[in-house]
Amino acid sequence: MVTSPVKNNMIEDSNNIYKINPIINIKNLHFWYPDGTYALRGINLQVFDGDFIAIVGKNGSGKTTLAKIIAGLLKPKKGSVILFGKNLLHISRKEHIKLVGYSFQNPDHQLFCESVREELSFGPKNLHLNKKEIEMRVKEVAKMLDLEEYLDEHPFFLSKGLRLRVAVESILTMRPKVIIVDEPTTGQDWMQSVELMNLLKQLNSEGKTIIFLTHHMRYVAEFADRCIVMLDGRKIMDVPTRDAFSRFDCLELSYAKPPPVSLLTYKLFGVVALNMDEAVEIIKKQVIPNTSYR
Repeated sequence: MVTSPVKNNMIEDSNNIYKINPIINIKNLHFWYPDGTYALRGINLQVFDGDFIAIVGKNGSGKTTLAKIIAGLLKPKKGSVILFGKNLLHISRKEHIKLVGYSFQNPDHQLFCESVREELSFGPKNLHLNKKEIEMRVKEVAKMLDLEEYLDEHPFFLSKGLRLRVAVESILTMRPKVIIVDEPTTGQDWMQSVELMNLLKQLNSEGKTIIFLTHHMRYVAEFADRCIVMLDGRKIMDVPTRDAFSRFDCLELSYAKPPPVSLLTYKLFGVVALNMDEAVEIIKKQVIPNTSYR
């Protein structure tokens, strides 16, 4: 993979030029809030079917604003967003939620029904699905995230970690083609976080396009195929994840750091390991060369 520097110190995956027909095509996107805060400055981005993308950057970098625009919760002030061949401004809300599902960083901004079952049913009901189909989808996604025992509980009586899982489930019942999750590991312990990330990986393997926003670079290393780094409303890097972790200059600008295992193998051997298993193999080959390991 060859990367090439472009304007504003941005590093971009040159292999993307060989891909065609992006499902999301963003050109010169700008956005500012009513108080004058400029959140996005000339974003150009293409998302392709089957991508598993991590968007990283410090608070205020613009990643959540970008995600909300893709999800149709905010409208561009300038520039264009083409979603599955249609201008985002010309897509109805009902059509949009079939294409893109968005889970908020704070689940309390998303949940409002009096039971988990109602939360999971709300989207499919608004798609005018029949009762049997709705019940089937609710049971299906509840089983995915091990929430079957909580279906009749009030969401706000659950822990924050469980509320986040309910929020994610509520978008899965609508079966969108693109799933965006803002900080999917917030409020979760390690095992819950891994389970949720594994679910996103499974959905990706089944054909869903996944975009997740995070500060946790370990999850970026272990799950994302592509890493987008944001800084002050600009995209400063867009490359395969392994390449991102060798670009310490761009990562430092965004206050993002590679996981220790990636940093260790790169500093010692000039090779990026994305997880401990890869690190072990790299160390074996470097310390005891010409040795075959099973």
